[in-house]
Amino acid sequence: MATTELYTKGASVWVQDPEAVWVSAQLLQDYHSGDQQILIRLTDGRELEYPVMPPAGLPPLGNPDILEGENDLTALTFLHEPAVLHNLRVRFLDYSSIYTYCGIVLVALNPYEQLPIYGEEVIDAYSGQDMADMEPHIFSVAEEAYRTMIREEKNQSIIISGESGSGKTVSAKFTMRYFAVVGGAAQQTSVEEKVLGSNPIMESIGNAKTTRNDNSSRFGKYIEIGFGRKGDIIGANMRTYLLEKSRVVFQAAEERNYHIFYQLCASRDLPELRTLKLESAENFQYTKQGKDQHISGTDDAVELERTRNAFIILGVQPDQQMEIFRILAAILHLGNVNIQASGRGGDRSYIDANDCSLAIFAKLLGVEGAQMAQWLCHRRLAVGGEMLVKPITGQQANEARDALAKHVYEQLFAWTVQRLNSSLRAHREQPKSFIGVLDIYGFETFDRNSFEQFCINYANEKLQQQFNRHVFQLEQEEYLREELPWNRIEFSDNQPCIVLIEGQLGLLDLLDEECRMPKGSDENWARKLYDQHLNHSPHFRKPRMSNSAFTILHFADMVQYECDGFLDKNRDTVFEEPINILRASQSELVAELFQKEPTGSALPNSSLPNGSIRSGKRAHREHKLTVGFQFRQSLQLLMDTLNSTTPHYVRCIKPNDLKKPFLFDPKRAVQQLRACGVLETIRISAAGYPSRWTYEEFFSRYRVLLCDLVSQADVRRSCQSALHDLIPDPEQYCFGKTKVFFRAGQVAVLEKLRGDRLHAAGVLIQSWVKGWLQRRRYQRLQWAILTLQRYTRGCLARRLVWTLRYTQAALIIQKAYRMLAVRQIYLTIREATIKIQAFIRGTQARRIYRQMLMERAVVFLQTRVRGWLAQCRFRRIRNAVVLLQCCVRRRAARKELLRLRAEARSVEKFRELNKGMEVKLMQLQLRADHQARESASLRETLQNEREAHSSELEQLRSNLLKLQTQLQENAQTAPALTEKQDEERRRAEVKASQEILHLTEEIQALRVERDLLENERDDLANRLQVQEKAQEESHQQCMDHADASVRAELEEERRRYQSLLREFTRLEQRYDNLRDMSMFTTNERSRGHRRTDSTVSLELLSPVTTPFSSSPVFPSPEEIRRVSVTSPTDRSPWSPEQPMDVLMEDMGVAKDSAEKLKGEDLRYAYDAVRVANKFLETQLLSQRGQWEEEISALRMKHQQAQDRDAPGDTEIKDLIEQVVVREQECSRLRRELKELKNTVTLRRILSYAGMGTVASQEATSSASQKSQTLTGLLECRKKDENKLIKNLITDVRVESILSLPPGLAAQVLFLCVRQVDCSGDQTRVKVLCSAAVSGIKTALKKHGNDLDMTAVWLRNAYLFKDLLSQHSSRQEMRGSEELVPLMTDVRESVRVLSDLCIQAYQQLLSISESRLQPIIVPAMLESETIPGLAGSSVKFSSGRKRAGSEPRPAASTDGATMSAVLRELGALHTALSRQDLPSALLEQAFHQLMYLLAATTLNSLLLRKDMCCWNRGLQIRYNVSLLEEWLRSRSLQTGGAVTALEPLIQAAQLLQMSKKTEADGQAMVQTCNALSTQQIVKILSLYTPQSDLEERVTLNFIRIVQGLLKGQSEGQPPQILLDVRRVFPVTFPYLPPPQVTAAQLEIPESLKISFLRRV
Repeated sequence: MATTELYTKGASVWVQDPEAVWVSAQLLQDYHSGDQQILIRLTDGRELEYPVMPPAGLPPLGNPDILEGENDLTALTFLHEPAVLHNLRVRFLDYSSIYTYCGIVLVALNPYEQLPIYGEEVIDAYSGQDMADMEPHIFSVAEEAYRTMIREEKNQSIIISGESGSGKTVSAKFTMRYFAVVGGAAQQTSVEEKVLGSNPIMESIGNAKTTRNDNSSRFGKYIEIGFGRKGDIIGANMRTYLLEKSRVVFQAAEERNYHIFYQLCASRDLPELRTLKLESAENFQYTKQGKDQHISGTDDAVELERTRNAFIILGVQPDQQMEIFRILAAILHLGNVNIQASGRGGDRSYIDANDCSLAIFAKLLGVEGAQMAQWLCHRRLAVGGEMLVKPITGQQANEARDALAKHVYEQLFAWTVQRLNSSLRAHREQPKSFIGVLDIYGFETFDRNSFEQFCINYANEKLQQQFNRHVFQLEQEEYLREELPWNRIEFSDNQPCIVLIEGQLGLLDLLDEECRMPKGSDENWARKLYDQHLNHSPHFRKPRMSNSAFTILHFADMVQYECDGFLDKNRDTVFEEPINILRASQSELVAELFQKEPTGSALPNSSLPNGSIRSGKRAHREHKLTVGFQFRQSLQLLMDTLNSTTPHYVRCIKPNDLKKPFLFDPKRAVQQLRACGVLETIRISAAGYPSRWTYEEFFSRYRVLLCDLVSQADVRRSCQSALHDLIPDPEQYCFGKTKVFFRAGQVAVLEKLRGDRLHAAGVLIQSWVKGWLQRRRYQRLQWAILTLQRYTRGCLARRLVWTLRYTQAALIIQKAYRMLAVRQIYLTIREATIKIQAFIRGTQARRIYRQMLMERAVVFLQTRVRGWLAQCRFRRIRNAVVLLQCCVRRRAARKELLRLRAEARSVEKFRELNKGMEVKLMQLQLRADHQARESASLRETLQNEREAHSSELEQLRSNLLKLQTQLQENAQTAPALTEKQDEERRRAEVKASQEILHLTEEIQALRVERDLLENERDDLANRLQVQEKAQEESHQQCMDHADASVRAELEEERRRYQSLLREFTRLEQRYDNLRDMSMFTTNERSRGHRRTDSTVSLELLSPVTTPFSSSPVFPSPEEIRRVSVTSPTDRSPWSPEQPMDVLMEDMGVAKDSAEKLKGEDLRYAYDAVRVANKFLETQLLSQRGQWEEEISALRMKHQQAQDRDAPGDTEIKDLIEQVVVREQECSRLRRELKELKNTVTLRRILSYAGMGTVASQEATSSASQKSQTLTGLLECRKKDENKLIKNLITDVRVESILSLPPGLAAQVLFLCVRQVDCSGDQTRVKVLCSAAVSGIKTALKKHGNDLDMTAVWLRNAYLFKDLLSQHSSRQEMRGSEELVPLMTDVRESVRVLSDLCIQAYQQLLSISESRLQPIIVPAMLESETIPGLAGSSVKFSSGRKRAGSEPRPAASTDGATMSAVLRELGALHTALSRQDLPSALLEQAFHQLMYLLAATTLNSLLLRKDMCCWNRGLQIRYNVSLLEEWLRSRSLQTGGAVTALEPLIQAAQLLQMSKKTEADGQAMVQTCNALSTQQIVKILSLYTPQSDLEERVTLNFIRIVQGLLKGQSEGQPPQILLDVRRVFPVTFPYLPPPQVTAAQLEIPESLKISFLRRV
């Protein structure tokens, strides 16, 4: 079957388009051989006839939809330009993937925005992974280069090229960052940090803003990163090429000079930069020409700070930095020097002596300004052996000034590179191998192309030739490896173009020859080019309309160069006189820049790499080497270096010229693809056998075409015998040793045959299935009809019988119902009649009764009203009489007062009064008694009157009743009343009723008022309750929020502290390594080897002789945190001020100047008591004030309640009770306060009385008593302490310590410490604890890879800490009152032991993580645990493995299945359980490991397209279920371990869910709540069908999911991958251990600690 037969109706093809370059179309009819046109339909619906005659030919075929977005372009079925362009566009726009493989080339598109794909978690995910297994990434290329270097021990190169603005510099930076992270430096000077630190410096002095790029590199660089024997970075070296010096003095519109100039101008206000006399960039000639001094989103001042920090990292001190900045500022001031023309016709020039810019320039460089002004406007000539000075014109002087500025900047650039290389050079050892990163300019073509573009394109010609030959070599190696009979592949070799440029009498030779001519010019050089190469070289052409330009046909495009300026730029002449002035500079750096090089120096490394010095004397030949010659030499050295290494290619593509994110311009993309060699790679691949399958893959994919030739035993023979029938032309395929090779398009032919065969088989299966289904359907219908008939007939018969029965029953029921209805009516009528009669009779009786009551009430009211009126009259008369009596008595009293005043004026009267005072007092007393008796008699009389009144009232009532009775009797017998009496009676009744109504209204009003008051009181009470409840709820919420924030801060602080502790452990390990190395070096230098006793090495670890003992003691982070939290001011934790004094000042406790206490402990105790009493006093006073305010408030409430009516009595009583309770509480507090004051006074008196002596005596007695009472301890002599640590901890055998009971060592150490504490030697206690800690650290270091031993020492450190904490003198809760506390303060030892526990825990996890890390991905993702899924995982791919990337041997991951993972987890669980560690600690450990498993697996899944499929999701879910079952079997599911697996579980569910409708998207969003939006979209984008039954996820569905996730994406981190280095903080629960005695311990003899004595 030929390829032309694939052009059938419905096939997809590509046709050219002037705007989109290529557009997709669909065939509307089959193509037959000989047709001149075919009918196609474009994507916009237009139909047209496409010519197929030469030169157009048949349009390129489109690839299957299943290959859309393929990450390797060589895997496409049809390899051509439209397929490559479409695949890049789909990956870039639809999947946001900027990286794509193209064979050995990584194509990188610049996204023009920051992407979260370069974090450390991404580096961890790519580290150690095979390049073919991961998604394309710059880290994948770096990993391939690094692993190839380690495996093959051969130098590597990464060649990064592309246009300006395509992202070359960023790619090079990320490559070096990857090497710095993966190959960490072994030295303590952090070489990797220096390598990364060189980037800001080179960007500032070598990058500038252009119209295409805001950070364009204006030079090429090749960085060699040297690696040692262990694969660590030990040094680096940098080589630069062709710095664009012309930018220093000239910038085009919307461009800038080099960044460093603008950074200095932006930071001109800094104190150290004021001496440079800088101004704004708009005021300097060399920085204002582009008229765009700012870059959006960039702060030049901040960038200068980064540059200065990078200088510090690389060892450039601030004084040298200032020297560099002075030179750069001098260049700016040199550009502002005003050169004026003079003389006839302007043939002379001069500089004003008062020129400010020249003075600043001379001052900054330390030269004479007058001399510089002289030689900028004059030149020296040698004529006839004499030296003449000739003035030059103003234009020539300006050119000389600009040439000097360019030369100074070039020399400074070269010196900076040399300084960086000296800092990056390896000093400890020579690099074993290196990886070179080449960041070089890509092919350039502009409207006007000059010498710079010529050199750049020449370099790209050389690189393209090397690239083509390397690709061809890889193809040849592949064919030779498979033993294929192959013919030489023809490819476009650009050697003729290179010969045209660099060959004999080539362009560069003719240019150098013309430069050596005294009167050489650009026009003469152009004529020589035309004479030599026009009509002789096919790559050289002459433009029609120009005699000063030429055209070269490069590999990428045809470029026209203008000859103007070629000679000047090639000469790059600088006069010697200004250089000599600079050589005599007072500045050491300036003089160093321009020192003369020796005669035999090599030019590529000379101080004048790109220029020459012209003087009046005849110069040496090496000083006249041109820029082109030097560039050709350096380029040749670069090519030699690249040819000696294994290259890796990165081609950066600029998707658009507008610098907009994710905007794809197909014209610009195709232009760059052609220029960078990507399409050439595809063409070379397509010229041979681009499609390659292993025999197993071919057999698995196309076994349906093999028919009866299938043989599982010999797959190769089956494939060979079948292909002859499938593809008749033997030239279209070839058989290798392990693979079968196909020409371009043949896989599509096989796919069509396979599809036709599957279609025919499907039709046959459908026919049989449909027939079987119809037969089954007919049988079911027949059976159903018979069944329905049978049931219907039976139902009709039963219905007839039921009808007859129902009719008979209905008659009986009707008869009974009618009888019951009539009887019920009768009974109802009878009952109603009786009820009506009773109701009427009752109504009449009640009416009579009400009339009698009314008459009685009227008479009663009349009586009361008349009595009330009489009482009112009596009160008015009595009040009038009393008033009259008062007036009369007042008048008499006034007269008596006047008389008494007159008598009081006489002395005799006063004396008489005094004489009779006693008598009067007695009289008054008698009068008072008399009045009391009279009052009692009056009360008795009043009581009698009341009783008489009541008896009279009762008598009147009885008379009234009698009269009423008589009236009723008379009414029955007497005649009717007269009209007058009736009228009077009616008037009385009306008046009484009005009064009654008025009183009733008043009563109702009073009741309403009372109800309103009650309601108001209830509302106020309810409102008060609601407010109190709301306040309580808000207070509770605030407390909960504060508690949560405090807990979060505590967790963060604990995590930060533990990370600092881990860093300290790492630094301590590095220090130990360096110390061991230095000791080893010292031993090597000595003559003989002398063995050191193990006790000596142990003594080095003691706290007395530790190397850190002489360093200043800093507080721990926990102490700093405590001080920062508790202290009210910003005091330093190690301030000399005593904390007790500070606390006394804060509490307002006065220092007692008269105290003379000798004991420090007693004085501190006394001060502490004073502070505590003061604090309690303040607290009680404040509480007392609060309670008094509450009492006053309650009293006010009581007063308000008293003003109300009677319903508030209950509330008043409650308030009164509360007031009483509060008053009792206040009185109790007053008593306590008084007792506290008395206590303070008593303690002060006792302290003055000399409590120090008493306290010391009591301490001594208590110590002796304690030592006498405590028994069951272990005594260790001081000289045996080192031996104890050695035998018990450091030198104990593994099998011996594992056979001991858990925590035995800690118990022995504690009993020894307890015995020393009882003896009163506190210093020895601390020394013994420190020695134990050092011993455990040594044991952990010695057994750094042993799980069991690490768990043993974790248990002992944990138990030792708990024992010390339990018996600490400051421990408040010791669990038992019988425990005797330690006299020594062991808080510092407890803190150190806590840190040691964390260190041991982290070491334990590190061991497990190091064992799990290599097998996580193979076990969780790649292993086939579920039987039956392996055969279904064959992916349809017509591609091949990446050329040049040999598959990595998988011997290291053999057996990497879930059983291996569970085995490692079980080993950790066994080690921890054997030591009886608490379950909370086990839960935390496995929570950390489960997070590592989930994060590593999910990160690998997000970076591997081949793993994002349905069956792989099922496999992952099964593997996770094994982990869950393992956790549940060991009761570890409650500590967060299962929760850590939730993201991986949801990712597996996401792969298995339906992905078509919006409902599926909503279910997906609800299910995958633990995954971020970026992760969900990434998995959907990577989802790849593994069989024909699956479908690719559509872009419309991905957009639907993004819309549903839009609200949830706010606040989520931008990172796609999980941080595998995240460490959860660990907390060690305090469990009081049981009491330990020496009698309980069984110490084996193998420990050799029999020197301990039981006491």
